[in-house]
Amino acid sequence: MDFYRFPPIAAVLDAAYSVVAALSDLVAPIAGSAAAAVAIVLVTVLVRSLLIPVGVSHVRADFTRRRLAPRLQELQRRYKKKPEVLQRKTLELYAAEKASPVAGILPALAQAPVLSIVYGLFTQPAINGHANALLVEHLGGVPLGSSLVGLVGGGALWPGIAVFVVLLAIIGVVAFLSRRIQLRLAAPPTDDAPAVMRTMTAWLSWLPFITVVFAAIVPLAATLYLAVSTTWTLVERIVLRRLLAPRAVAA
Repeated sequence: MDFYRFPPIAAVLDAAYSVVAALSDLVAPIAGSAAAAVAIVLVTVLVRSLLIPVGVSHVRADFTRRRLAPRLQELQRRYKKKPEVLQRKTLELYAAEKASPVAGILPALAQAPVLSIVYGLFTQPAINGHANALLVEHLGGVPLGSSLVGLVGGGALWPGIAVFVVLLAIIGVVAFLSRRIQLRLAAPPTDDAPAVMRTMTAWLSWLPFITVVFAAIVPLAATLYLAVSTTWTLVERIVLRRLLAPRAVAA
């Protein structure tokens, strides 16, 4: 069964279609043929504005991890040969501090449903029983429902390749900067920490670049959403860290 034909999902998708179509009509006098793309940008900004409290939670979790770093390192030294005990003690420490070790992934989890809806809007020929007019919309002459992989596979490289290169470059630069900031703020495992923990820390630092790969295989509309959203995330975290740092130190 098609996920997007499930009645509750179809209703949500139809509502999202109406919002994007209305925004597209609203900005059409100014944006012209890029109206639907501008509507996607506006939806992204709206969604990210609503998720600012989640961003605050993420930044506070970063400060909590930095504050707990010495105690976590001590646990790593003490139980380096007992990974099960180390895991239990680590969770107990987070529980005692009323913190969550997974708080950092909340922004990504919160956006997953939105990205799924954007994906559906530009891949489904019909939405809740009616034709999907958004599939004919373009950005720079490239259909919003096309993907980079699809363009390359079909041999239609221009102008699609240029549009995707720009957006993927933005996502790549943001991923690079995000990784640098995260590595600077994170407390790395000690030298005598379990090898698996050091390996996991190294691999996790590269997670932002997965977005670049994902953006190359989804429709252009979703790639545009990811470019705007990842840029928002980077700027938001920089601003929130400056705003919340004094409170975190005082706490």
